[in-house]
Amino acid sequence: MNAASKGTNDLRAIADDVLAQALRAGATDAEAVVYEGEEFSAMVRLGQVETLKESGSRAVGLRVFLGQRVASTSSSDLSAEGLTRLVSGAVDLARITSEDPFAGLPEANEFGAIPADQHLYFEDVKEQPPADRIEIARRCEAAAMAYDTRIQNSGGGHYDTATSHKILVNSRGFAGEYRRSYCGFYASPIAVDESGGMQRSYWHSSARSTRLLESPEAIGQEAARRALRRVGARRVKTQRAPVVFAPVIARSLVANIFSAAEGDAVYRNASFLAGRLGEQIAGANVTVIDDGTLVFDHEGIRAGGFGTSPFDGEGLPTRRTVLVERGVLTNYVLNTYTARKLGMRSTGNASRGLAGNPGTGAGNFYLEPGTQTPQQILDDVPSGLYVTEVMGFGVNLVTGDYSQGASGMWIENGELAYPVEEITIAGNLKEMFRNISAIGNDLEFRSSSAAPTLRIDGMTIAGE
Repeated sequence: MNAASKGTNDLRAIADDVLAQALRAGATDAEAVVYEGEEFSAMVRLGQVETLKESGSRAVGLRVFLGQRVASTSSSDLSAEGLTRLVSGAVDLARITSEDPFAGLPEANEFGAIPADQHLYFEDVKEQPPADRIEIARRCEAAAMAYDTRIQNSGGGHYDTATSHKILVNSRGFAGEYRRSYCGFYASPIAVDESGGMQRSYWHSSARSTRLLESPEAIGQEAARRALRRVGARRVKTQRAPVVFAPVIARSLVANIFSAAEGDAVYRNASFLAGRLGEQIAGANVTVIDDGTLVFDHEGIRAGGFGTSPFDGEGLPTRRTVLVERGVLTNYVLNTYTARKLGMRSTGNASRGLAGNPGTGAGNFYLEPGTQTPQQILDDVPSGLYVTEVMGFGVNLVTGDYSQGASGMWIENGELAYPVEEITIAGNLKEMFRNISAIGNDLEFRSSSAAPTLRIDGMTIAGE
């Protein structure tokens, strides 16, 4: 038996033991999750290693039910005594909690997992020597620093890896597990203008396998370009104008749809999407999807998306859910608990750590791309704002009010004319999603959520 198989068997034995102990202690149902992970992080600044971290962890979480009373505990003590304390603590807590009519595991016929290999784990991430990781961070930063004489300082070059193994078992017959790997790096250069003003930006590459990472030199140079285009930024006059969102910002904007469609917010009537299933909530060009099953082909190397997994946090198979189809709200995103509250069925979006009840989390969440190139979208803007960064948390999901600090580039006659900063963009999400007048063809997953370039008309830009 190899080391990996032995480790898997050990973790599964722990999960099974905890589950059996919980049932013997009086639990009517129980669910155990065992997690093992390793993380590495290096930061190089001005060519020198400043921080270097490596850690590993193993832990177990337990959720028990006494009828409709529920409690959970977690521990990193995996000794026999530690597991016994974990179980007794959970059962004792459950006895003193109030009954919840919606509590309980999913029904036995709902459990399952995607059977196909989703290509979530690559051994090369774990095998890559630390010296190679540090060298990539150093090369990335060096490329940024060498790009232009105005790049005079650096927030560093960073390289991170993570590998994990998760096992979930419950008393209704579900048992599943999967491994994941991640690696990524970025540079954060600082540009200085003639008056000494400083502007910082960054760019990054991340993947499930080291073979899928981009060139450190290309990433460093792109980070430098992004910092340099902010040099000499100014404010603009307060006005209403079209706003074009760069993909990294469009992603966070569209993510508000997921948050507003989340079952608990809908049940509490704390969302502007509550009660609006089947209604037009965006333009007919808007289709928004959450898909926990995506696997991409990168020049012959298949790799699962950053939000891909075979099953969700409760053991239900992940799936593709269309939240908004041609502007119509078609689904909420639900786990078993919120689905019961709303009289609906889970969408396979349960998300959980080791302790606590499952929450709701996205798989691979994205806005379907359009047909225009980003430049074609800009070409149609005589005067407006291209947003590359937003600041603050000015989104009210109850009312839809949206107001965030922003910076980016001013558009004149379809060209990016000059950088702008210290402005605020404002609107209401209910109107903003209806006023998406153009969607780019540049959808790219650099994380578990993605959106292409998009244009929204009629937003307020507050400046001078």
